[in-house]
Amino acid sequence: MGLARSTYYDAPTRAADDTALVEAMAAICDAFEAYGWRRVRAALRQQGWRVNHKKVHHLMLA
Repeated sequence: MGLARSTYYDAPTRAADDTALVEAMAAICDAFEAYGWRRVRAALRQQGWRVNHKKVHHLMLA
C-alpha cells in the first residue's frame, strides 16, 4: 500500500464543534428542568438531531 502504519492509524486532527448541540440541549433543559440525559436525547431526536447517547450523557455532565 505504501503507507506507514502510524499514518494509517493516526487520529483525525479536526475536533468536533458541539456548540450548536450544547445550545439545543440547554434550551431543552431550560424548558424542562427535570429532564435527564435520556429524555434530552429523545427531545433532540424529535428535533432532528442524530446524536449518540454517550455524547449527550458526556455533554450533560460537563
